[in-house]
Amino acid sequence: MNSFACRKTYLPVRRIVWSSNCDGSRFLNKEQCQCSFHCDHDTLLPAGSALLLDFGTELAGGAAIVTRTGGRCRLRFGESASEAMGNPDQTHAIHDTELLLPAFGTFEYGTTGFRFLRIDAIEELKLQNILAISLEYSVDECGSFECSDPRLNQIWKTARRTVRLCMGNYLFDGAKRDRLVWMGDLYPELKSVIAAYGCHEILPRSLDFVRDDTPLPATMNNITSYSLWWIICQSEYFRASGNLEYLREQQSYLRGLAEQFTSYIDSTGAEQLPPRRFLDWPSNDDAVAMHAGLQGLMAFAFRRGAELAAALDDRQLLELCRSNVARLAGHRPACEENKTAAALQILGGIADRSETLLASPGKNISTFGGAFVLDAMAELGKIPEGLQLIRTYWGAMIDRGATTFWEDFNLDWLENSGRIDELTPPGMRDLHADYGNYCYKGLRHSLCHGWASAPCFWLSETLSGIRFTRPGRSELTASPRLAGLEWMRIGVPTPRGTILVEQEAGKAPEITVPEGVRLAPQEAGS
Repeated sequence: MNSFACRKTYLPVRRIVWSSNCDGSRFLNKEQCQCSFHCDHDTLLPAGSALLLDFGTELAGGAAIVTRTGGRCRLRFGESASEAMGNPDQTHAIHDTELLLPAFGTFEYGTTGFRFLRIDAIEELKLQNILAISLEYSVDECGSFECSDPRLNQIWKTARRTVRLCMGNYLFDGAKRDRLVWMGDLYPELKSVIAAYGCHEILPRSLDFVRDDTPLPATMNNITSYSLWWIICQSEYFRASGNLEYLREQQSYLRGLAEQFTSYIDSTGAEQLPPRRFLDWPSNDDAVAMHAGLQGLMAFAFRRGAELAAALDDRQLLELCRSNVARLAGHRPACEENKTAAALQILGGIADRSETLLASPGKNISTFGGAFVLDAMAELGKIPEGLQLIRTYWGAMIDRGATTFWEDFNLDWLENSGRIDELTPPGMRDLHADYGNYCYKGLRHSLCHGWASAPCFWLSETLSGIRFTRPGRSELTASPRLAGLEWMRIGVPTPRGTILVEQEAGKAPEITVPEGVRLAPQEAGS
């Protein structure tokens, strides 16, 4: 049973984007969710009329229609204005449907991610209101981030909201599409949840769901490399929670997984993962980049496996993981220009690919691979470069109307394209419908994807300069990094409470720790 509660909120229309043969202005900022007997509350929608409504921000939930007279209508949900005006994809949730509305009632429909709603009156309707229904599970926002750069503050909050809307009964990949537990995608999502909400119970629940759904030798989500991410995510969760009892429950599966993946390393130390092979979508058709990235990913996973084995005092597993890291380090395939591959080789400790990683800032990355690029930048100490990447790449989505971050994005898409919160002007490209590839072509593209939330955890982790020296975040050192900022204030969750890191330029940092957390002496910030 799920033990955390879901909060249901009715939200009014904030803007009428477009209308045809009707006036929806009476719906604006109107919070009425119960039908009234008095006809002076009615808005007439003649048959054939239509409205495009904007609720102001991405939501997870559905719509409530308060009706005086019954009749048929068509509803279309959209994460962009153009999606609600088009033919939305129906995968994972229904986004385009015809409904029979009751007389004198409030009809509720939908469980998806959206910001816009188009309603078409198939028959004449007398409506009293149209509202969005926001469904969010109650969480404690124990993590925080604020600094002197308003753009970074907005990006952090947008990243937090992105992963927040993907927190359902499990940690989903997308609020609209990919309402599933994808193991590889969980890495940035899990880290963002920890940064914003601490060790929430949704994390072990999601990790256990994928484990239980994947008896060995099957691989998670039918993607071979995704089982490696389970090891890495287990290490991230153990670092944050210190829950050794939970980790012991994973020991048998972890050993079986390590033994299975040992067989995927050949005599030269090269990874030989069987199909289905996957790194990230931009690398999907590039066998060279995929091999380079998977080589780094395997080393990264076995490094983290060794960390878990040490905590479990499992010496046989520890030796196996360490031996595999050494074997994999003996084969260092070229990454060419692929930054995801370069980042994973850095994180795996098998090669210094900083030249590839830092070339052409903002280019050759994806919203998923960007998480590893940022992590690798932190490993190299390239903090100002990471901040600028966040401002440029994730900030560009906000500049075009995003209130959550997208399944994928390319800076090249910005040329002669419109905003997602407006109808695309003639002669310009539709930023949602005209772009995307693979599983995210056109309107199928998710504009609220948890794997895109990396700035949430990276800004908190990297600028706070906290290094936890014990699982469970009970002991730490801290060397805050302003990296050119004038000031910052960061809340970092632990199982014992929130650590507060504060610093102003030219002053020593102030670190406040909760009871039960030990702070070793720290260095002054930059």
